[in-house]
Amino acid sequence: MLKSLFIIFFFQLFGETIQKFFEINIPGPVIGLILLLLVFIFFLKSSTPYKKIKKEVSETSHQIINYLSLLFVPIGVGVVMHINYLGDNLFKILAIIVIGTLASLVFTAFVMEKIIKLEKKNVKRR
Repeated sequence: MLKSLFIIFFFQLFGETIQKFFEINIPGPVIGLILLLLVFIFFLKSSTPYKKIKKEVSETSHQIINYLSLLFVPIGVGVVMHINYLGDNLFKILAIIVIGTLASLVFTAFVMEKIIKLEKKNVKRR
C-alpha cells in the first residue's frame, strides 16, 4: 500500500509541477491523474510485475475513495468563511451551476448517442 500511495502522490506532484511550470489552468492533480492513466494504458500493459502494481494502485485508490467525504470538510468551512461574498454574487453562482449542469447533461447525451450508434454498427457487422 505504501508503494502505491507513493506512486499516486508522485503523479500528483508531477502534475502540480507541470501545471506551475507551464501555467496551465487545469488543476495539477487532474494532470497527474491523466498522466497516471496514460502510463497504465501505454506502458504497463502485459508483464506480471506491472499488473501487480496496477492492482495495488487500484486497491489503494478504492480505499482512499472511502474517505473522500472528509476532504469536503475544508471546502464547507471555506464556504462559511466567505458567506458574504456568496450572498453578493448568489445569482451569478446559481446561473453558473445551472448552465454548467445543463451543458454537462447535453454533452453526456451527445457522447452517449454516438457510442450507441457505434455499438449498433459493430453489432451489424458481426
